[in-house]
Amino acid sequence: MTKGTGRLPRPRIAAMILVQFGGVMGMALIAWGVLGQGVALSLLCGGLVAAVPSAFFAWRAFRYQGAGQARYIVKSFYHAEAGKFGLTAALFTLVFVAVPPSNPAFFFGAYVLTLLLQWLGPWLLRRPSHIQSRG
Repeated sequence: MTKGTGRLPRPRIAAMILVQFGGVMGMALIAWGVLGQGVALSLLCGGLVAAVPSAFFAWRAFRYQGAGQARYIVKSFYHAEAGKFGLTAALFTLVFVAVPPSNPAFFFGAYVLTLLLQWLGPWLLRRPSHIQSRG
């Protein structure tokens, strides 16, 4: 907490989203150069099926801040999670109907790795501690 204010530091949501989309694009570009266009498309689709709903959740869930907005914060988290779930289901359906992955293993692998980036994001983007020991 900063001196003089009662506010908690806001989460670094934009950086988390950029890490996810950067990871997806990086995987797809490497795969395109090494394994070919079909595998790269599978990786890109799998990564985007995980990253787009995550970005939607962040956009919807973190709109409000402060104790006076507690009711809206809770409501926005419920709506964001429901929307994320629905969007994930819709994107899975869209990908398998419109663009069947040439390699499902790479599709699901990219999906899982993108989710892993989301889970590891706070650790990857952690701020240095400003707590000093009183030794």
